[in-house]
Amino acid sequence: MQNHPKPGRRITKPSYSLESVDNALHLLQLLRDVGALRVKDAAEALGTAPSTAHRLLAMLVYRGFAVQDEKRRYHPGPAMGAGPAKHGWTRELADIARPHMEALAMITGETINLVLRIGSQARFLYTAEATTMLRVGDRQGQVLPAELTAGGRILLAELPRRTLEQLYLRPAGPPTISQGPTAAESDRRLAPGEFEIFVNELEAARRVGFAVNVEQTEQGVAAFGVAVRNGRGMAIAALTAAVPATRYRQHLHGQLVAQMRTAIRGLEVEVAHIET
Repeated sequence: MQNHPKPGRRITKPSYSLESVDNALHLLQLLRDVGALRVKDAAEALGTAPSTAHRLLAMLVYRGFAVQDEKRRYHPGPAMGAGPAKHGWTRELADIARPHMEALAMITGETINLVLRIGSQARFLYTAEATTMLRVGDRQGQVLPAELTAGGRILLAELPRRTLEQLYLRPAGPPTISQGPTAAESDRRLAPGEFEIFVNELEAARRVGFAVNVEQTEQGVAAFGVAVRNGRGMAIAALTAAVPATRYRQHLHGQLVAQMRTAIRGLEVEVAHIET
């Protein structure tokens, strides 16, 4: 028999609480409720040194829960508005993909990510991190704009034009008034000319079978993305290889994409039954 909490029961702070975790959660609440936060404000709210607040905010930025504007203020990031994926098959997909990704990371020496597209967001479901000295770190749990990521772009390339228009084409008429940096960042729609360029780029990626991201989401980092399909040929996810930008051209003309395709063929045999 399941026990439910009694209405009106007082919630007390657990005696085993971890201060760093509590501080990070407090910052999330501040970002949600205040919307703009300086390091000094965060430090005062937490009762910590500014250096501690800065480290916590930097981690929230890394995980997509905060973004920083040109005035060095922090605002809620894309992960703050990201609800659950609501796909019952995502855990199964990650479990099946894990050994294939770990083997691919070992063969290529690069970090491999499993990426889902949900609307205009790319969500990093699992990361198999490379063991080489110079490598890209863990991205699991990050939420980024799909059009900027290699995995997001190759999945967007599968969509019909009408869907892309709904996601990215700015409606005709006078521009709406932005309500601040977060409003501007959430509306990433394009003017008609920009949209046509974007569609042509996606079509080119679809033709060659992979998409790239060169320092669009992180300085010094590039990535290659290839779609993963189920038994009906529907793209259900993507694998990406995240590489230091210094190795981008080497991989562009090398064997990395072919190695990714080989790994994906093996993975697709095991995920053929998955329906989205």
